[in-house]
Amino acid sequence: MEHTNRNQGTEEIQVAFLLKSLLFSYILTGVLLALLAFALYKFGLGERTVSAAIIVIYVVATLFSGFAAGKRMKSRRFLWGLLMGGAYFLILAVMSLVAGKGDMQVGSSFFTTLALCAGGGMLGGMLS
Repeated sequence: MEHTNRNQGTEEIQVAFLLKSLLFSYILTGVLLALLAFALYKFGLGERTVSAAIIVIYVVATLFSGFAAGKRMKSRRFLWGLLMGGAYFLILAVMSLVAGKGDMQVGSSFFTTLALCAGGGMLGGMLS
């Protein structure tokens, strides 16, 4: 019985760590987006540049969370990274849905963003 409680405590610690690394990846996203907004204001960046920068920000943020998850879990790191990238995208999609008041279109950019987030997380897990 004690063995089960010990495993449960470890699982709770791991889940808490994963949630913290996901939260940190969103904080990183916010900071990088704020820097991008400043650069847009200061330098008048073009639409293509801003779109490319947003993609890079998503990949960097998910790469971080995948790397952290892979380091912590030590086995099947690429799957944990993929999970973190997928969770990042899921939260991003839900927040976009709420902010857009339910008017979300599922198009090619939706699936491209999903692939980039999942791929960034998986790459982070593999590099850990």
